[in-house]
Amino acid sequence: MKKATLVHIGAAIAGLAIVANVSAAEPLRIGAMPVGSGWYVAASTLEKALKPVLDGRTIEVIPRGGGVANPIVVETGKAEVALSNVQTSLLAARGDELYKGMKAANIRALVGGLNPVFIGAMVRNDFIQTTGLDTLDKILGSGKPIRIVMKPQGSNIPPAVDAILAAYGLDRAKIKANGGDIIQVDTAQTPALLRDGRADMLIDTVLKGHPTITEVSLTADVRFLDMSDRALKALADAGVKPSQIPQWFKGQNGPTRSGDFGTVLIAHAKLPDDVAYQITKTVVEKMPEMAKNYPAWASFKPEVAGMKENTGIPLHPGAARYFKERGFRM
Repeated sequence: MKKATLVHIGAAIAGLAIVANVSAAEPLRIGAMPVGSGWYVAASTLEKALKPVLDGRTIEVIPRGGGVANPIVVETGKAEVALSNVQTSLLAARGDELYKGMKAANIRALVGGLNPVFIGAMVRNDFIQTTGLDTLDKILGSGKPIRIVMKPQGSNIPPAVDAILAAYGLDRAKIKANGGDIIQVDTAQTPALLRDGRADMLIDTVLKGHPTITEVSLTADVRFLDMSDRALKALADAGVKPSQIPQWFKGQNGPTRSGDFGTVLIAHAKLPDDVAYQITKTVVEKMPEMAKNYPAWASFKPEVAGMKENTGIPLHPGAARYFKERGFRM
């Protein structure tokens, strides 16, 4: 009887080992955004940092999604981890109207406060010179045609643009009725649209060193506009805190009034604690090296990366263990 029991125990242990090996062999998918976006660069940088520490596990960057989509991408198991915004992670966890009542109840934070994600409005100087409209108040309050380019649905930008337009009694249909247009294209197409005069204004996320924003500023002759009081109030009501874009780009005369979505690395609650711990440890401790490839992360402060104001949602237990060991605030 004892011999049979030992055999069964041995078989069970062997089975567990097989399960562990299979789990380790499964790819770790990182939700990002399309090629050419800042988050695609960030996710690729993270992929390189994680490869040596995840025991040969395949890592795959998903070149789709965005600030709005990625919490649901993780919730539905299409990615194990993803870059997200603090604002949209919180809204998704609550089942906000933006998500049509669908709750992302299983998303957890690994590392918050990765970097600010600003919203910026850039307008072609030709448009300003032709119309005399040189502020957001003037442009959106004039009733004159304006062709606005932004990312497709799934990014946090379209809902933010809708909030700004609503603050002026506008929506996408009214912009078109006034003779303007709303152009939604992947990030890589944006510089050419502005450079060729096929769009007047870009509203997009702005990060330090962002490749698309850098290209637009250098090649499309644009001016960065301050977000108006009316726009900032509308953004604040949507959970985007007021902030300023430092003077990083051509086309800025100084810091630019803006809003900050915040950035957090999220994971599914079912991600094993040891994997969550290792990812968190790697991000925090290799951040100086990663910031060389992705400059937006240069301002990361690890001691506040686990705080609720920088994560929006509860920490994954594996991440919480790491921050507790380091004595960081949570």
